[in-house]
Amino acid sequence: MPPKKFSFKRYRKFILPLIILLAVTEATAIVCGATFGKLSDGIFNGLAFLGNMYPPDWSAFPEMLEPALQSIIIAFLGTVFGTIISVVFALLAANNLANPWVRNITRVFIAIERSIPEIIILILLVAAFGLGAMPGVVALSIGCIGMLGKLLADIIEEIDPLMIEAIESVGGNKIQVIIFGVLPQIMPNLISYALFRFEINIRLSVLLGAVGAGGVGYELEYSFGMLQYHRAFTAVIIIIAMVFGTERLSYFLRKKVKTEGALT
Repeated sequence: MPPKKFSFKRYRKFILPLIILLAVTEATAIVCGATFGKLSDGIFNGLAFLGNMYPPDWSAFPEMLEPALQSIIIAFLGTVFGTIISVVFALLAANNLANPWVRNITRVFIAIERSIPEIIILILLVAAFGLGAMPGVVALSIGCIGMLGKLLADIIEEIDPLMIEAIESVGGNKIQVIIFGVLPQIMPNLISYALFRFEINIRLSVLLGAVGAGGVGYELEYSFGMLQYHRAFTAVIIIIAMVFGTERLSYFLRKKVKTEGALT
């Protein structure tokens, strides 16, 4: 059997998008000034810079533990307060619980918050509260609304309405419907999303710390500013260990929550 000849018409639905993608990529690279030469130079310069940071200054390790713990506490408090606030916004944004006007206004607010980076919120809060952990906790709490508020609102809209109707049929008010009809159904997802958000807040606490929220992020920024690269490398190692540890713990807890939720 003779081999089939190549047919452009047969593969054009794959070739044309690929050509367009390559053309757009090349055009954007030209506009941004991104070239393979700059990429290779940057890689070698980065490796040389890492060589200047090695070895880490282990004598600074004890000094980094307290700031690292502060970053974890900032992320934890921001997650707890942010989750509580997000549940309230989710209830107001669900079309099966709130009236259309309240739902639309809440959805718009959630969308606006999601479009504002946490670092911008922190800069505004630093002007109001000053430097320290307080602006970081508030910024992370507000940052939870855009993510958790939307996800939980979508989940609430998909819950089983029979339980809500059953509570309302025996005279249950809105608060009782939420406590006994809504929260038990969304609790596994709520815990899972809150733990995932805690992972994100750990990384954000480092970033926010570098711009005024304290913690190990401030120590990293201070070390680079004072050209203490070996001390900065110690801070980087602690940050990697902190992020990796919290991610593994969060993954274990989320897996356990999903398993127990499936069994029930």
